[in-house]
Amino acid sequence: MTVLDSPIPRFHLAMPVDDLAAARRFYGDVLGLDEGRSAETWVDWNLHGHQFVAHLAPERAPRIRNAVDGHDVPVPHFGLILTIPTFQQLAERLRAADTEFVIEPYVRFAGQKGEQWTMFLLDPAGNALEFKAFADDSQVFTS
Repeated sequence: MTVLDSPIPRFHLAMPVDDLAAARRFYGDVLGLDEGRSAETWVDWNLHGHQFVAHLAPERAPRIRNAVDGHDVPVPHFGLILTIPTFQQLAERLRAADTEFVIEPYVRFAGQKGEQWTMFLLDPAGNALEFKAFADDSQVFTS
């Protein structure tokens, strides 16, 4: 089954960036996403089958942080739930690109329901991204 055949709807997310060239380097070169259509003020990206659009918007709202599991989590943030091997490959790719993590990759809820790998980072415009990988994918929405 391809992403297009998936019964799970794909999302569309548009986020502000202050430099399209920096966004192209980060999302294309560092994260390795395929670029889609673009214009002078925006670029489409294939985020594992989801449509992510970087829109040129020089003015930014202030950042908010919430305390979660002993870390200051940036809000808002977005990202993907990956398999553990894909998560580890992405973490190594980011380290190889000298990415500065907001929260280094680590295991949260180890040995408990909802055990997951997680990491947070910022794109060049300051948008926060979180990537996760669950030990048991059936526990993504566990309480």
